[in-house]
Order: sequence, then structure tokens, then C-alpha cells
Amino acid sequence: MSENHTVAPHVRELSVAHVVRTPRLLLRETLAGVVTALALIPEVISFSVIAGVDPKVSLIASIVLCFCMSLLGGRPAMVTAAAGSVALVIGPMVHQHGVGYILPAVVLAGVIQILFGVLGLARMMRYIPRSVMTGFVNALGILIFMAQVPHVWGQNSTVLLLFILTLAIVLLLPRVLKSIPSPLVAIVAVTLIAVYGGYTLPTVGDEGPMTPGLPGFNALLVPLNLQTLQIVWPCALSVAFVGLMESLLTAKLVDDITDTPSSKRRECWGLGVANIFAGFYGGIAGCAMIGQTVVNVELGKARSRFSTIAAALVLLLLVTGLSAIMAKIPMVVLAGIMMIVAVKTLNWHSLAPVTLKRMPLSETLVMVTTVIATVWTGNLAVGVAGGVIFAMVLFARRIAHVVHADREVTEEGKAVRYTVRGPLFFASSNDLYEHFLYADDPSRVIIDLTHAQIWDASTVAALDAIETRYRQHGIEVKIQGLDLRSHDFHQRLSGKI
Repeated sequence: MSENHTVAPHVRELSVAHVVRTPRLLLRETLAGVVTALALIPEVISFSVIAGVDPKVSLIASIVLCFCMSLLGGRPAMVTAAAGSVALVIGPMVHQHGVGYILPAVVLAGVIQILFGVLGLARMMRYIPRSVMTGFVNALGILIFMAQVPHVWGQNSTVLLLFILTLAIVLLLPRVLKSIPSPLVAIVAVTLIAVYGGYTLPTVGDEGPMTPGLPGFNALLVPLNLQTLQIVWPCALSVAFVGLMESLLTAKLVDDITDTPSSKRRECWGLGVANIFAGFYGGIAGCAMIGQTVVNVELGKARSRFSTIAAALVLLLLVTGLSAIMAKIPMVVLAGIMMIVAVKTLNWHSLAPVTLKRMPLSETLVMVTTVIATVWTGNLAVGVAGGVIFAMVLFARRIAHVVHADREVTEEGKAVRYTVRGPLFFASSNDLYEHFLYADDPSRVIIDLTHAQIWDASTVAALDAIETRYRQHGIEVKIQGLDLRSHDFHQRLSGKI
């Protein structure tokens, strides 16, 4: 994944000013924001339970995050809010030490994210293999789908009928009406049917209290001392890196969907600033939310920052003045929309039998490992980290056996030349040790490294061990063909490690 500090010359970001001046774009981006805000509500509320905070805390934090990232983020149209992955990390600390430690933990996490962006460390994401990225996307699709099942499965017949109606509207309406997002039509239609039909259904209001109004700024409830730092720093590190990982991977996904680049560095420091603001006014951290982002970008066709500004403003309006109306929205319609999002999120091409047949087994295993680890733990960071580690192990194992040493007898049998080919590092250099005939070689051995390079101290130690073993047999060893960097590296460490 490459770092894009500026937008490519041939691709211009759809500016807010241009959207405001163009009625067609203004309507599209606004409606996408409305649908996104409605899709955020139930998920944000449910995540607040995981984090051990009041639902209003997560909703207000989501408004702050969404608005801040609309202005500061590096990926237009990507939705940032109080996310489940962050809630999973904060929850244990809250349950053990109390909500007072959330603010310092979130602020510290924000500082770490700012440093990550300022130092340009976002380019490290390029080391995440495509198979891990595919597994990440597929696992998210599964998690989003599974989270919606309880709102549909096992419910009464009315819920099932409204679920079918939701699917029909969202999937079929775009064929005849494209100016209004079909999810918005489904939400309005199903809510009106439920309210005026007098049906008793699970609603958004059942997920948490929908009291109107705004809270004040959060006060620091714990002392700023070493004990507080010891409590919050493990949580802060986890929040920082989980948030960065999910945001950067989601940004890459949106880059692919929209065929436009984004600034990963700006996304990192922007997320840090947004989390600090959310900590002081709201109360909890967040990151990109892939499900709601897909709603915004895929279903709403949003392409600008205006869509997420609209989502933040609509969410603010719903939380303050229209909380009573918001509370009446049936959960089944939001569950139906998110299930469609989950299906769209899955990379079906990666699961096709033809693709699996052509794909190397190691790539498929990495993808499956990422999916299983993510779904099993419910933690995206664990899944991605597990996938990356497994990919590294498979890569190291595969590359360890690409080193070859061709043996050639020279000087009428008085010398032997070994021509080594391949990268020499901690894995392959151990394999190199086995390529020599220590007891059978003549009194002079030449190791030609013209077609190889020394990459680490393990290789220098392996070469020293080879020379030592030959000396035990009274054989002289000469190493030649090293490039300048490898020669200096070998000279500096040989005999000293």
C-alpha cells in the first residue's frame, strides 16, 4: 500500500464548494449522508455497551469524529465514528478501572496517531499482503452480517415481512429511481408502516436511551500521575494501532472502489486530532467504519467530504431535536440494509472456485487465517496481525530454500569454487550452511557471493561458522564477490558476533 501525499494530477478531489454549487451533486451527497447517519445509530449504540459507556457518549463522540475527519481526514467520503474494534479495546480497562480513565487513554492514543502520521509511518501498511487485505474485507463482511442476524432471525412474522420489504426496496428501487438512495426510502417506508400500522417491533429506542440534548465538555476525573499512565498506556497503544489499522485498510478499500487516491499520512494525524476532540467532547475514541463507509460510497454513491459533513449534521439533529423520531425506527430495516452492505463488502471473486484453484495455496491459507482469527476474536487487529505473521512465516520458509550454491572444482582439483545465488538473511543463511562438503573439499575453497547479498548479522555469523568448520579440516577459505555494502557489513561484524 503506497503513501499518497497529494492527489494525482489527473484525479481531482470533488470539493465541497463544487458540490454546493451543483444541485445534482448536492442532493446526492446530502441523501447519502442521511442514510449513513441512520446506519450509524444502532451500531454505535451497541458498541457503547461493549465499551461500558452511556449510548449518548458514543453518539456524541461519533458526531465529533465524523465532522472532524470530514475536514481533516485524508480519504473523502470515508465514515469515521465510535467503532466496535476500539470499543473492544477500551471495554476491559473501563470494567476494571472505571470510565474516568477513558479521557487520558483516548488523548494519549490521539497523540500516538498524530506522531504516526507526522513521522510518515503510514507507509508501513504496504507490508500488509493482499491476501491479508482480502481476508480483512471478507471477515468484516461476515461480522457485519452476523451482527444483524439477531434482529431478523427468531422474530415474528411481521418482522420477517418487513425484512423482505426492506431487501426488495433496497435492491429493486434503483432500477427505476436513482435520484434518491433506496436505503433511505426503505427506512422511511418501513418506519411509517410500523408506526401507523400499530405494530410492536424492536426499535432503535430499545437499544439505548434516546434523551435529547447535548452534554458538556468532559472533565478529567483521575490524577495525571505515573499510576494513571501505567493504567492507560496499554489501552492507548491498542486504541491507536487498532484505529490506524482499520482506518488505513478501509481507506485503501475506498481507494479501490472509487479509483481515487488518498493521503494515508493525513488520515493518521487527522484521526489523532479527531480522537482528542472526541475524548474531550463525547468521551470515547473511534476509527473508520467499513460498513457505514460502504453504505455512503456504494449505496449512496458519495464521493466528497460533504457527504460525511451531512452525516455528522444529520446525526447531531437526530440526537438533539429528533431523538423521539429516531427511537421509532425499526431495527429490522437497518439490519436489512446492513446485511446487503455485508454481502457487498465480501470479495466474492476471492472465494470463487476458479480463483481458489489458481491462487497459490499459501495465499489462500493466509486469507483463511485472517478471516478465522478476526471472526473468532471479533477483533480486527488480532485478525490482521495474525494474517501478517502467518504470511511472514510462510514467506520466510519459502525464501529460505531459494539459496543455491553451485560447486565447481578448479586448479586441477586443488581448489573448489562455490557460487552462491539468492538472498542471504536469517532464514536462508542457515540453509546455506548445509550446501558445503566440508570433509571432502581440497585445501582451498572459494565462496563467490557475486550473485548474493548479505542482509543481516545472522548471515555474517553463518559465514563465520562455515569458515570455522573448514579450518577444523585444515582448509583455507576465501570469500569474494561481495558488493560494497555487503563487504563493509561483513568486515564490520565478522569475528565479532
